Amino acid sequence: MKRFSAHTIGIQQGSRTLFSDFADGGVMWTGNGPRESRKFVKFPEVFAAVPVVTVSISMWDMDQKTNMRADISSDEVTVEGFYLVFRTWGDTRVARIRADWTAIGSVKDEDDWELY
Repeated sequence: MKRFSAHTIGIQQGSRTLFSDFADGGVMWTGNGPRESRKFVKFPEVFAAVPVVTVSISMWDMDQKTNMRADISSDEVTVEGFYLVFRTWGDTRVARIRADWTAIGSVKDEDDWELY
């Protein structure tokens, strides 16, 4: 369980297209074997501590002639952002992927102040 010590919790959400490899003959569409796409997502506002991030596929366009294999996750989460990571393998042909994300974490309150 992730416990937040701050009384102010922020939730940020977004959506990002990771690639459209069918359009330009990219590796997700033309390749074979293990493949990975990593895209950095910068939070619109910085969190006070590292948030919890969940990701999901919100749109996928895959070739129906091959097995559909997909793994999506977040990586290297910081207070400023994270990497969206999509992986596939084998003969899977992925035309494009869009992912949605949600980040939940503590944020600074307007009443917070620091001594220097």
